[in-house]
Amino acid sequence: MMVCSTAFAQEVKKGLTWYTDVYKAHEASLKAKKPIFAFFTGSDWCGWCHKLEAAVFDKPNFKAWAKKNVILLELDFPRNKEQSDKLKQQNGELQQFFKVEGYPTIWIFNMAKDAKTGKYNISALGQLGYPNSQPGKEEATFLDNVNQIMKNK
Repeated sequence: MMVCSTAFAQEVKKGLTWYTDVYKAHEASLKAKKPIFAFFTGSDWCGWCHKLEAAVFDKPNFKAWAKKNVILLELDFPRNKEQSDKLKQQNGELQQFFKVEGYPTIWIFNMAKDAKTGKYNISALGQLGYPNSQPGKEEATFLDNVNQIMKNK
C-alpha cells in the first residue's frame, strides 16, 4: 500500500476530530495507541451516509466511544465538492485497497511503516456499514457491532 504523503486538513465536526490525511491519522493512531476508523462516504450525495451520521455519529454515546477508542479518518468521494488531486488519489487508493464498493463503508485498521522499505502495511480489523436495526436503535447496534470488531485489536 503506497499513498503519496501530503498534508490534508483535520477538522472538528460536531465535537469529533476527523482526519482526511491517512498519514496524519496514522501518526495520531501511533501516539494514542488506537486503531484508525475509516469512514468511506459521499458527503454531498450519499443519503445513507447522512443517515449514518445523524443516527450514529452525531449521538453522545458514539462520540464518547470514538474519543476513547479510535482515530477518525474521513475518506470522501463527493460529486460536486472540489478536492485536490492528491486527496482524490489517496482516497481512491484506499478505496481500492479495501475493495469498497458502496457507501457508507467503515473499515477499522492498524497501520505500520516498514522500517526497511518505507512502505506502509495495513492490518484490517473489520468492516461495518449502516447498522441493521430497529429504528431508533442504530447507535446501540452500531456500537455493539464495532465493539465486536475492536476485540480483535
